[in-house]
Amino acid sequence: MKTGDMKKRTGKAGATVKEGVISSLKGLNEIEEEIVRLVRNTVSHVLKETRGVTGEGLSVTRDVIKGAITATEEVGTGLILSSKSVAKGIIKGVSDVGGDIITAASETAKNTVKEAATVGADVALVARRTLEGIIEATNEVGGNVEDVAKASVSGAIEAASAVGTTAVNAVKDVLLGVVEGAKELSSAALPKPGREKKR
Repeated sequence: MKTGDMKKRTGKAGATVKEGVISSLKGLNEIEEEIVRLVRNTVSHVLKETRGVTGEGLSVTRDVIKGAITATEEVGTGLILSSKSVAKGIIKGVSDVGGDIITAASETAKNTVKEAATVGADVALVARRTLEGIIEATNEVGGNVEDVAKASVSGAIEAASAVGTTAVNAVKDVLLGVVEGAKELSSAALPKPGREKKR
């Protein structure tokens, strides 16, 4: 086979794969956007009906996360992928009704990690995707990213501590990377590894 023929075939195969990947990713983005929309509308609707009662807000967060995790188990889709969209939807839904997004962020991170551990998912990766969703949503609604990140990390670590030391360390390492990677955050969002907190 001539070199030119080989290049054409390789080029065609590459183009086919590229098109397939692009259409798959577009489809995935649409699914993620749909999850955000569904969760946002559900959360804001429930909170409007209950007039944003704090206990009800925490309860709806737990219910939404449980529902999402059950759905991903039933259809075999990755919990890691959907956890970002669910977290984003919760924060936006709470923001829509003027609710406390800092408390919502903490509860979302805590409950997602807790539920992920229950179904045997990778707690650190689920925590990472959840925090990414929370930070994105907070940016979009104009919230205080630093305070929300601190609350989310605390919630995730609290839930991971019930799983064990290995989970706590994994969650800390992963979340530290996310927080340091978010340009909007100052270095005060999380203590640097290896430094003791001043008392």
